Amino acid sequence: MPSGDGAGAGQARVKRRRAATRERLLEAAFDAFAEDGLGRTTVEQICERAGFTRGAFYSNFTTLEELFLAMWEQRSARMLEQLTAVLDADLEIRDARQGMEHVLDAVPVDDKWFRITSEFTAHALRNPALRRVMVAREESISGALTPVVVSLLRRAGRRVPDPVALGRALIAVHDGTLTQCLMEPDSAAAREQRVDLFLRVVESYSEPA
Repeated sequence: MPSGDGAGAGQARVKRRRAATRERLLEAAFDAFAEDGLGRTTVEQICERAGFTRGAFYSNFTTLEELFLAMWEQRSARMLEQLTAVLDADLEIRDARQGMEHVLDAVPVDDKWFRITSEFTAHALRNPALRRVMVAREESISGALTPVVVSLLRRAGRRVPDPVALGRALIAVHDGTLTQCLMEPDSAAAREQRVDLFLRVVESYSEPA
């Protein structure tokens, strides 16, 4: 009769394999969505890229929409880790601009991810139920990221009366300036303006401590 330790080890191996399968599917889907577009990508194409059968896909996700949301959550978690690392680095922040530059260094300007999210946003606008899910997810992400920005501003000697409003404003300026930076990838002016606009938003939604 197998020991409890043996059963536990077996369960751990199954979990690792399942996690590895899920990760390969997410990576394959990212490339497929970026190259072919969300509307033209099929479950079969993702499975072929990942080297799995349809059964592997459906044991992890029920739909391509669910896969996208998992991808979004995963990338948001990575970005939060990068921003938290900036906070944990105990950097000396002389002013709000320097703090904002540190934050933006941790936020990737990713052409592939922009293509994927833009197409999925358009898809969600045609689907009220999915739109509500995306709004809730974005609010959750903003709720996790905003405290990092607030903490960096505190180091720069500023306080934020309404963190929720600041978070919404930062997302709005991020989306707009990201488009400009991707359309003009070699433009130093576009990136400089991105920092300037973020700084204006931060100054508008904060005040000297």
